[in-house]
Amino acid sequence: MLLVIATFFSLTTFSQNMVAADSGNVTVHKDPRLDLLVTKQAEINEVTSRDARKTGKGFRLMIISTNNRDEAIAAKTKVYTYFPELKPYLWHQSPYYKLKAGNFKDRKEAEAYQKKLNTYFPKGVFIMNDIIELKLDDIRD
Repeated sequence: MLLVIATFFSLTTFSQNMVAADSGNVTVHKDPRLDLLVTKQAEINEVTSRDARKTGKGFRLMIISTNNRDEAIAAKTKVYTYFPELKPYLWHQSPYYKLKAGNFKDRKEAEAYQKKLNTYFPKGVFIMNDIIELKLDDIRD
């Protein structure tokens, strides 16, 4: 019995020494080209996201202003369904939910869509001056 206890204590002491001998250091060998690749990707991300955030003066269509959230969401769904090329913007300005759509540089283009949208929204669609998102093509023009 004494021999079993002595063996048990010596094994636990030995395993503790093995853990203590592990210094916890890890050596990583990596290709230095990875740093260049990460730097290049960060530059690309910065340029593309910066260009995507360009804004300017233009027009949007005010589709609905209501205090009924479900009505505003239904209008947004209708815009997505019938006019997928228009980007709808829904926001809550207490107590109203407002839905605008489109990023038009020219009023004539906004007027053309206004006529089309009036058939789906009989309460009226109105053209508003607004700050719009510009596409890369619009920025270069």
